[in-house]
Amino acid sequence: MNAKIKKIFKHSEIYLFLIIIVFSIVIASINPAFLTLENLFDLIKSSAGVGILTIGFFIVLLSGGIDLSFTAIAIAGQYISANVLMASGVDNIFLAFLISCSLGIFLGAINGLFISIFKLPTLIVTLGTLSTFHGALLAFVGTKSINTAELPDCFKVFGHKNVLVLTRANGTSYGLSVYALILIGVVIFSWLILKYTMLGRGIYAIGGNRESAVRSGFNIVGIQFFVYCYVGFLAGIMGVMHISLLRYSNPMYIVGTELTVIAAVVLGGARITGGTGSILGTLLGVIMISILKKNLVLMGLSSYWHEFFVGLIIIVSVSITSYQNKRRSMESLTFR
Repeated sequence: MNAKIKKIFKHSEIYLFLIIIVFSIVIASINPAFLTLENLFDLIKSSAGVGILTIGFFIVLLSGGIDLSFTAIAIAGQYISANVLMASGVDNIFLAFLISCSLGIFLGAINGLFISIFKLPTLIVTLGTLSTFHGALLAFVGTKSINTAELPDCFKVFGHKNVLVLTRANGTSYGLSVYALILIGVVIFSWLILKYTMLGRGIYAIGGNRESAVRSGFNIVGIQFFVYCYVGFLAGIMGVMHISLLRYSNPMYIVGTELTVIAAVVLGGARITGGTGSILGTLLGVIMISILKKNLVLMGLSSYWHEFFVGLIIIVSVSITSYQNKRRSMESLTFR
């Protein structure tokens, strides 16, 4: 029994889960409404888009790479799809997703080309394409914001669509957003890829030891190409979800929020050098970051403290992960 308990507590996810429980109890003592079903539904809706981006970044990190361009891809997909719908007069949310995701895959393929074919450093490539993609959007598409009155109705309807509707005591209603289903679908699909396919095993292998992956016969170029195209695809989904949530589009939005996504992933236990991590840990990281962001004011702190805590989380999480890896290495050497 003790051995099983020790095995459970070897996973960083259990510690993060316990921290979330304690933190939630503290917030609930300040604001009892925090633990209501309505607040839970609102938290899921507001954080689903970030959750999808973190899944994409987690997979890149797992493969031993870094992608900083996903926010530029998301806003490009959002802004261009909205402008195409407005210019064509077509009011269809599926077309918006098709345009945004297709553009996301195309821009992700550009990252994949430089990284897999030309073997350039992932950090340098994606830092460059972050600026290039966003600059091209502003220069060639425009800088004018799209307000609620101009926005096609399909975005506004989709943003209010619920899959479960409940009624308050006063007769008004609230519900679980369709965003929850999209997030669940992305999580399950990504988990199946990582768990049951050779592609998923290749992603772990490349992140763990690239040379060993090559010797094992994995197609490094193909796997890396998939990884960056997949991140672009998820960024395209997030872009449409974001505009539907806000009912407003500004081409300056989203870009600059990369650290929040990175913090959630490393907080979830993913190793910054790749090869280690889980989707469960990533989701727990998103939950922790979202709870922190939404409840700083309740704790008597300015919203500006969010940036401080995000940076602190990244430093502490990377330090803890590094310490755990060194400890495992020492235990392995001792055992031998």
